Amino acid sequence: MSRRIAVAIEAAPKKAFATAVDWPGWSRSGRTPELALEALAGYATRYAVVAKEAGEPLPAASLGVDDFEVIEEAMGGSGTDFGVPSRVTDADRRRTTAAGGDRLRRLVEAAWTTFDNVAATAPAELRKGPRGGGRDRDKLIGHVVEADAAYAREIGLRLKAPVPEDRAAVEAMRAAVLEAIGATSDGSPLADRKWTARYAASRIAWHALDHAWEMEDRSQPV
Repeated sequence: MSRRIAVAIEAAPKKAFATAVDWPGWSRSGRTPELALEALAGYATRYAVVAKEAGEPLPAASLGVDDFEVIEEAMGGSGTDFGVPSRVTDADRRRTTAAGGDRLRRLVEAAWTTFDNVAATAPAELRKGPRGGGRDRDKLIGHVVEADAAYAREIGLRLKAPVPEDRAAVEAMRAAVLEAIGATSDGSPLADRKWTARYAASRIAWHALDHAWEMEDRSQPV
């Protein structure tokens, strides 16, 4: 590769996240920053499907840790240890041009499309985890829709969480979110809250993809 992919590290005592700062949703965790970077590389092929859906193909078909450039390291917190990339980094505070906002919009929309496509083919009952845990398909769908409504409030949108079966309402909520994160921005938090447009795009896309990939994995027999 001629240009390495910029990555931010968010590390807490029990868990770390590696996030590709220009590719919303491509964020993976590990017990250490090094393991998080390995996980990020391991998901490159899966994320490439999302990037292609958005019309933004990754610069290489397969990627390794050496293809990443860590541009920022931040201290994580309890949210990080819980399993959520929850730190707004300096990279998230960069300004967003009209073209950049359109790119954010397309990548977040592609993450939702990926989730919907996986859900459409997943069995109603998903394979349980090692301790018998994990939501089944419909519970996962409802969880993602509820979370998106909560995320919408973080960027200043007062929207009632739609019923997952009401596709028109779900699409209307998504359209409002995409409009907000795709607007030009100087990098300040949206609606005088905490989330910037770039962080909102990253967090929303990550959550949809994290559960899409979980659903894919748990649709397969052991």
